Amino acid sequence: MTKKSHAATRTLVTIAIGFTGAALATGTGLPAGALLGSSLAAFLASCFNVSGTIPPSLRIVAFAIIGCSLGSGLTKNFVSQAMHWPLSLGILTISVLVIMLIGGWFLSRFFNLSPETAILSTSPGALAYTLSITADGVGDARSIVVIQSIRVMGLIVVLPLLLGYFCTNEPRGGTGENVVATMSIAGFVVLFVATLGAGRWLELLKLPSAYLLTGTMISAVAHVGELVSGRPPALILFIGFALTGTAVGSRFSRISLGEMRRLLKVSLIVTIGSSSIAALFAYITSSILSLSFAQVFVAYAPGGIEAMAAMALSLGYDPAFVAGHHLFRLGLLFVLIPVLLKILGTRLQT
Repeated sequence: MTKKSHAATRTLVTIAIGFTGAALATGTGLPAGALLGSSLAAFLASCFNVSGTIPPSLRIVAFAIIGCSLGSGLTKNFVSQAMHWPLSLGILTISVLVIMLIGGWFLSRFFNLSPETAILSTSPGALAYTLSITADGVGDARSIVVIQSIRVMGLIVVLPLLLGYFCTNEPRGGTGENVVATMSIAGFVVLFVATLGAGRWLELLKLPSAYLLTGTMISAVAHVGELVSGRPPALILFIGFALTGTAVGSRFSRISLGEMRRLLKVSLIVTIGSSSIAALFAYITSSILSLSFAQVFVAYAPGGIEAMAAMALSLGYDPAFVAGHHLFRLGLLFVLIPVLLKILGTRLQT
């Protein structure tokens, strides 16, 4: 078997494992079952070295599907709800600063990580951006990948279970209504193809989360213009969630067990600490604006935008609110990270 065919076989095995986990978790009624089950199954397969990685083309498919669904969150009450966003975004900004400053200080003080590595490891999202910075020789790339990956994985596995158990009586959706209609197959195909084309253009411009962003924007415009209505069919959403979870879980196939064991403690501290800080600020925001705590927490949670957006859809929370806050935080990190690194005395190459 050639190296190429071996890699293809491992990819197919990984997808099969991920989709099996997604089906089992969904069948048992777990919250965000497709996302949770696929990520956990792929993670376990990675630990036993029986899986490969998900190719970029399939990740693009997953993120485009999720983006097309996120745009359906623009309802008639969207504008009135968005009036509350400036305060919520301001509190989110404070939350991100607190997470990075306290987390960065803690890791460098008690775990002997360099200040640069500590800041990039505690960045709540924007993994691709942080890795592009490490490529310029800033920080320890392997430590950053392990800590960030375990945090995202932990959030995907634990957060839906906690919210499902403690927040079952909270209202779903910030607008007071959920989109229950199903988009036509033809409508979805048009949105999906347009997303792939526009996403490719944004990708060439080096914009992060290009396909998720374009899918959300194109779907939003189509929904506001009443060209389409509802979310993609359930099977298509299942595929998007399962592929996203599998991509997250399979990320560990490139990380040795020794490396994970070495950084497990610090990763768990970062995950629990950053999530606790996010929960505190989410509680403040939900109390002031009379919003669902669970919805605000998912919007503030220190995870990757694709995974958190998929979780919001799976749990029935307002997708526009959650995606809007994660996109804002992504832009915020683009500004904050270079500033914090410069304060630490690090010069980024231009």
